[in-house]
Amino acid sequence: MRFVWAVVAFVLATVLIGAGIAQRTIFMGPTEQTMELSADEAQPYVLVDAEVLNAHPGLQTLLVRGEGQIFVAYARTGDAEAWLSDTSYTKVTLGKGDEPVSETVDAQQAPAGGGETSGRNPAGSDLWLDSFVEDDYLVTEMQLTPGHSVLIARDGVEPAPEDIAVSWALDTRTPLAGPLMTAGGVLLLAGLVLYILAIRHQRRGRGPLRKGPGPLPETQPIEMQSAPRREAIEAGDGTAADPDGAAIGRTDPPAPTSEGEEQSSGRAPRTALRRRLALGLPALTLTAVLATGCSAESWPEFGAQTPTPTPTPTVVTPEDQKPPVVTKKQGQRIVSEITEVVQQADAELDIARAETRLAGAVLEGRRTEYALRAKIAERTEPLTAPRDKVKIVLPEATDSWPRAVLALTVSEKDDTAAPVLLTMTQDDPWSNYRITEMADMPAAAEFPDVAPAWLGTTRIPAESPFLALAPEQLAEAFSDFVDSGDKSEFAGRFDATAEKLAQSIRDSRTAILTGLKEKKADTTSSVAFDMTAPEETPLSLATLGSGAVVAVRVDDTETITPTSSDAVIRIGENQEASVLTGVKESAKGFTTTYGIQLFFSVPAQGSKEQIRLLAYHQDLLSVKVNK
Repeated sequence: MRFVWAVVAFVLATVLIGAGIAQRTIFMGPTEQTMELSADEAQPYVLVDAEVLNAHPGLQTLLVRGEGQIFVAYARTGDAEAWLSDTSYTKVTLGKGDEPVSETVDAQQAPAGGGETSGRNPAGSDLWLDSFVEDDYLVTEMQLTPGHSVLIARDGVEPAPEDIAVSWALDTRTPLAGPLMTAGGVLLLAGLVLYILAIRHQRRGRGPLRKGPGPLPETQPIEMQSAPRREAIEAGDGTAADPDGAAIGRTDPPAPTSEGEEQSSGRAPRTALRRRLALGLPALTLTAVLATGCSAESWPEFGAQTPTPTPTPTVVTPEDQKPPVVTKKQGQRIVSEITEVVQQADAELDIARAETRLAGAVLEGRRTEYALRAKIAERTEPLTAPRDKVKIVLPEATDSWPRAVLALTVSEKDDTAAPVLLTMTQDDPWSNYRITEMADMPAAAEFPDVAPAWLGTTRIPAESPFLALAPEQLAEAFSDFVDSGDKSEFAGRFDATAEKLAQSIRDSRTAILTGLKEKKADTTSSVAFDMTAPEETPLSLATLGSGAVVAVRVDDTETITPTSSDAVIRIGENQEASVLTGVKESAKGFTTTYGIQLFFSVPAQGSKEQIRLLAYHQDLLSVKVNK
């Protein structure tokens, strides 16, 4: 019976192992599915909609081949179409039967400035969420969601590559292959054990059966004539002579000793054990190979734990919320690129390079600073610039232009370096972001709670009545507070950090007046101070507490004039005034203008909180001779 069960085990093992191997070989099928994309006519740009890449589930692999440089980028579909709106391009969408359909899209508007769009290289644009550049052959994996598209081009002049394909990895997991082959290996081992036991049982059943001695024959008289010679019987050499005189040798072995009996009894078990190991070890080895040779795809997933969610503040997405203009990763990349350009411009005092990434008050301050550093060698202190890490990105949620982003940057290498708060604006789809306001954040300042980067925020109108103070009134309010002090109607509306800054400005004015008195020049000259708000729309981005972060600029002017027609105002040791005016004295005096960039956190209307100063920075903008 043991032989029957061994045969059954062998048969089942063969079936199970064969089924497991077949799942990983002949029954596994293809590992990927491919779709070829084509264009009706050659165009410099090919835009592939996300629905094409989502025609099949799974990770998308894009393959582009062609001689020369290949550029691939993905972005929000609206942004990519806006970038291509003034030129023709090929658009690939998904048609009936999940087949790709290509069409030529003509220019929707005239090129900016009336020029030609041919030759506009897509590389380097801030619109792309990510981009890739390779020569002749480009392969990239992505997971595009609806509302995004892929742009394929070269340099904007040559036609885009035509050999384009998208592939999806198919699910080739065979979770039963591993268990089947393991079960087969176990049955194979069980069959071998049964087979060995059957053989052992059979051998034991065929062994010699010892019986008692039978009846003895009758005793016969001994004949002396046939008896051997006495000499042969008594000989001790173990030989005897036959009747013909030949010697007959004895072959009977000597009786075994007790030690010999022990050795003979131990040899048989060892031999049997060796035979069993010789048959069992290959089965064990085969089972181990089958169990360990299978990849994770050959086993079912047990014990998959659901991750415990981390509690986060509840953020409700407003209805009809537009997508944020940048992601956090995209914002970090843009800030890093701006920082690199600005550092090169600062090192070379290249204002043309700085203009590509700076605007507004920040650019005006750099322009004056470069002029001073070209003439004053001692002016070597580092200029305010973004730090290396973006801690907070607050993008505007819009699909139109201009668009803005607020970013808080910190230093990863120097904990003592003050964080830098900045705003970036993009004028149109073909322009890159430029920093328009940038200021150092004091240690006492606390940044308000804002929406995450993936949600974005909305821009608050300058005349909004829903804030404690309308953004368009904020610069004038702070200016009045600096000029009038406690007599200002806005006294008490600003926090301690803002009051400290206002007092430092007042102290600097007092120091100038004191210096004139000490030089006895107060009788021949007079100084007037005035802080005003330029006519520009402040940037206001909403926070989670129904408030807003508002970036404004104020100009602080210092005008010194002679009090009589016979008096003149001399510059003296003022190197900045000498470099910027090119004169040593003036009969009409001089006007010095400082630009102060300010970031405020303004609470909602009806809140008892004060307007908090988040960051500030002052630049010398100009020194002019009075007319």
